[in-house]
Amino acid sequence: MTKQFTADVLICGAGAAGLTLAIDLARRGISFRLIEKMDRPFHGSRGKGIQPRTQEIFEDLGVLDRIVAAGGHYPPQREYRDDGSFSDSDVVALIERTPAEPYHMALMIPQFKTEAVMRERLLELGQRVEYGCELIGLEQDQDGVTARLSGKAGMETMRVRYLVGADGGRSFVRHTLNIGFQGKTLGVRAVVADVVLTGLDRTAWHRFNDGAMDRQMALCPLAGTELFQLQAPISLEGEVDLTAEGLSSMIAERTGRDDIRVHAVHWASAYQMNARLADRYRDGRAFLIGDAAHIHPPTGGQGLNTSVQDAYNLGWKLAAVIGGTSEALLLSYESERRPVAAGMLGLATNLLEAAKRGDMRRGREVQQLDIGYPGSSLALEKPKRSEGPFAGDRAPDAPLRGAAGHATRLFELLKGPHWTLLGYEVKREAVTARAGLHIHCIGLGEELIDEGAHFRTAYTLSPGDWVLVRPDGYIGAFVNSQQTDALTRFLGEQGFPDAGVIAGA
Repeated sequence: MTKQFTADVLICGAGAAGLTLAIDLARRGISFRLIEKMDRPFHGSRGKGIQPRTQEIFEDLGVLDRIVAAGGHYPPQREYRDDGSFSDSDVVALIERTPAEPYHMALMIPQFKTEAVMRERLLELGQRVEYGCELIGLEQDQDGVTARLSGKAGMETMRVRYLVGADGGRSFVRHTLNIGFQGKTLGVRAVVADVVLTGLDRTAWHRFNDGAMDRQMALCPLAGTELFQLQAPISLEGEVDLTAEGLSSMIAERTGRDDIRVHAVHWASAYQMNARLADRYRDGRAFLIGDAAHIHPPTGGQGLNTSVQDAYNLGWKLAAVIGGTSEALLLSYESERRPVAAGMLGLATNLLEAAKRGDMRRGREVQQLDIGYPGSSLALEKPKRSEGPFAGDRAPDAPLRGAAGHATRLFELLKGPHWTLLGYEVKREAVTARAGLHIHCIGLGEELIDEGAHFRTAYTLSPGDWVLVRPDGYIGAFVNSQQTDALTRFLGEQGFPDAGVIAGA
């Protein structure tokens, strides 16, 4: 007889990835425990950049406005010359906001503040992190996972349907599952520290000796705090003094200035840069997300963002399968996310080489808006499209007007844990409603009006076309009015078996 499940999911690790997954499962009514072996939240700035695609995810999860209010935008970088003169330039290429892409610039917010906002959101949903609780063993069978935990109350055993390792680069889950972590050490060791200092203004990201790896130094004011983040490459061997006095001495040596003084160290770390990718993201009923699945140099601000998106991809799939959808859906997690991480590792490593030369400018390649899953089993096109976007791509936003006269956005319709079916200039009565699927018709005389043709343009649509958007904001299907039978079958495969019939428009 199978032991009763204690929860549907056990999440090990309460960083940004674990918190994203917990928020997503909580809003879907899935039972879980979120454990963290540390006794208190992480208090460093490590992942300080929130890219536009992650901003879209945070909007859906209900935290974006709080994230923006707690942080700010990146300041210009100020590059100092040997004679003390300097020049200012933008770190991130200025990209105009468009109706299809409402977030166009990276936000700066220290990781500890991002995670604090996420914990607050989790509390709103009735859940919290269990600190000082560590996974010390796991066994799994075809029905579930038995996990052994050590916490403040002692030892316990719990039974769950699925286990997710969000427990960082030294992941206990990954090691226990004997999943390889291929890659390399990149030959760069660095210090990162959050400090209180005087001698520099907060209007710029101050950079010294760019292009000289033995003397580089960057001091960036952390938005929403009184802190600066110090970044500097250091020798591959030997001790480094991370006290206020030690860091003040390093700054003086590398800048030639004695007026910049560190008065307090909030958090500091010396680390080796690596680029590694897990051989697989799943073993039976256990999954890896975030740094447990991939680690990388910090260049380009890709790591936290990729981790959040891992969790966002997995969350709705776990919930669907727990709710009765075929287990086959979970196969798409690794097939969709592992190639993205491989690409991210290559990008971050290339940006590291550019940083060594003093080139810190970043463009669209770091924004993650072009990431998609065009080869996914969850991408249907009938007929095949000759113009983008395509099934598997990110779903663009668009301004719309409701029939009652109010302005809205497509992202408002997509917000939440549901699938969304959009019909362009179709007849509403041609669609049979089905539980869990939100259906909206757009066109003159319909519930939503595309006044500026932004929706039609963003999706390259013709009258009678249907667009199916997944819960994670990617396009699941494009079909025209002659191919709705294929859409009906596809919806059945995704957990809408009582779909009825979608007739031609």
